Amino acid sequence: MKNKLIFPPVMSLILLTVGLVNSLQASASVVIAGTRVVFNAKDRESTIKLTNEGALPALVQVWLDKGDPNAAPAEISVPFTATPPVSRIEPGKGQTLRIFYTGEALPKDKESVYWLNVLEIPPEGSVETNKLQLAIRSRIKFFYRPSDLSGTALEAPSKLDWQLERGGKQVRLHNPTPYFVSLSSFEVNGMDKPVFDDGGMVGPGETKGFALKTEVIPRSGLKIRYHAINDFGGTSDGDAVLSVAP
Repeated sequence: MKNKLIFPPVMSLILLTVGLVNSLQASASVVIAGTRVVFNAKDRESTIKLTNEGALPALVQVWLDKGDPNAAPAEISVPFTATPPVSRIEPGKGQTLRIFYTGEALPKDKESVYWLNVLEIPPEGSVETNKLQLAIRSRIKFFYRPSDLSGTALEAPSKLDWQLERGGKQVRLHNPTPYFVSLSSFEVNGMDKPVFDDGGMVGPGETKGFALKTEVIPRSGLKIRYHAINDFGGTSDGDAVLSVAP
């Protein structure tokens, strides 16, 4: 289903007013309750709470995309619809966002991932003289999880296969599970600082390389301490053997 375009096409930030820039207001007032959404196939809908923590009303538009942050909402076709697509949230108030699956075919043997966009636009008349205001877009992961997948999302990080490339500058990860695994960082035993802390995700059945901040000398006995992001946005930590690629 294509998203109905309410506001003009937007990227991450939109310039709403121009003039002398004495102040740059770039912090979002509308806060999303969570850092990700998991839509279970057995559920009729998924809900998420938006709260306006600012001092002024906020106009909000929401839509989902397939992973391209630059795609115009009107051109995106996804098997989900979010309602209300546009709302006005008063200061200190909230809005419950409801997301429905529209029934188009999706894989039943693995998760699918989309991105939920929340665009906040300051209301007219809220811009003071000689100030620059921005419309701010927040974007979080949206997972569709089929029923009866093998294993659990919580244990998926422990199933990853870790291999250090011979040059010691990249770790190659293979994910044999039907779940997406998101990593915030990981360390190698014997090193004081994380060798990777840029965040990354490995899809079901995917093999993906992660460039390291610090070169790791290939040797036997290497171990990884990883920090994975769970369904609730918290961190699940674990250890794994880091083999050396042949």
